[in-house]
Amino acid sequence: MNPASASVTRIAGAAPGVRRWREDFPILAERVHGRPLAYLDNAATTQKPQVVLDALTGYYARDNANVHRGVHTLSQRATHAYECARGKVQRFLNAGEAGEIVFVRGTTEAINLVAQSFARPRLAPGDEIVVSAMEHHSNIVPWQLVCEATGARLKVVPIDNEGAFLLDAYEAMLGPRTRLVAVTHLSNALGTIAPARRIVELAHDRGIPVLLDGAQAISHLAVDVRALGCDFYAFSGHKVFGPTGIGALYGRADRLRSMSPYQGGGDMIRTVTFEKTEFAEIPYRFEAGTPNIAGAIGLGAALDYVSTIGLDAIGAHERDLVARATRGLAAIPGLRIIGTAPDKASIVSFTLDGVHPHDIGTILDQAGVAIRAGHHCAMPVMQRFGIGGTARASFAFYNTRDEVDALVAGVDQARRMFR
Repeated sequence: MNPASASVTRIAGAAPGVRRWREDFPILAERVHGRPLAYLDNAATTQKPQVVLDALTGYYARDNANVHRGVHTLSQRATHAYECARGKVQRFLNAGEAGEIVFVRGTTEAINLVAQSFARPRLAPGDEIVVSAMEHHSNIVPWQLVCEATGARLKVVPIDNEGAFLLDAYEAMLGPRTRLVAVTHLSNALGTIAPARRIVELAHDRGIPVLLDGAQAISHLAVDVRALGCDFYAFSGHKVFGPTGIGALYGRADRLRSMSPYQGGGDMIRTVTFEKTEFAEIPYRFEAGTPNIAGAIGLGAALDYVSTIGLDAIGAHERDLVARATRGLAAIPGLRIIGTAPDKASIVSFTLDGVHPHDIGTILDQAGVAIRAGHHCAMPVMQRFGIGGTARASFAFYNTRDEVDALVAGVDQARRMFR
């Protein structure tokens, strides 16, 4: 089959809903090495629908001005659009009020904000922060930094050989010195969905606050922060079809009001003298400097777009893709899937005997199939399974069964090449 025919077949073979969704993403018509693009690296970043591109262009073309400080029309338009975007994030997460939504650069900055503004002032030598063995670096390093600064220590909840979170071990770790729990909602390396609600319940029973890292979950699971009961929820815009450089931290209002900012300057103040600064109300006290206004507006457009499809429909389609990929890949001799927990989503991570993950990625790229290879910024996960890295296919709602089949065929080709 020639590449052009393959492109048509991949899209024509998709369900009507998926074909319609794909038309919203201009980049999905791209070709790579003359082959139709099968973009299966969505855990790293997702592609952007036209409505997000239009929102970014529209802001810069018609409304570009700084927010909150100008009395002129453009500034008022920009401020209105920026605050509307905050309201969209609030509704997407079912937060209680817009003031609980802090715009940040992404998940990493959100977690660092909590580490420095919430945890650090409350930690003493011997105190404990609990994370899990399936965290990515952004939910490990910020806690290591505050532990080094305060004498606190990190405790790590183990995972089993399937990559499942061990709830009993977690409960046993919670003690009188535990000051915070910070765990991923969905593992970027394994696809495991953590039992977030139960994790929060067990911690709150002991008066321990909980941060959930939603970097991966945000585009695959319906997130209701009030139903989850978490104190903080962090996510990145670019993982949910929005722009890069923008994300949000949800913080329960009483938690945010109890925190001092860790970055100063710009719009985060109420009054400043050389003797003293009074900080603005939440969330502005945590948004030092000129924010990523266009990014926030683009994120709002992305969340609107996802809401029109619905996370139930997205979840059902992605479960079908994961099941198909798992069946196809597992049938390849020498292939081992890393992460087989019963409750998982959107990600299939694997190794292949005698073939380096980077070689798998390179061979697939020649076939137009984009995956990620390496440690996925989750080196402790790789150490847990005694491997240096994996090849990882990660799915979004715009992917098709035919793209999954192209992945499986490409991996089998890699096996035969290195046999």
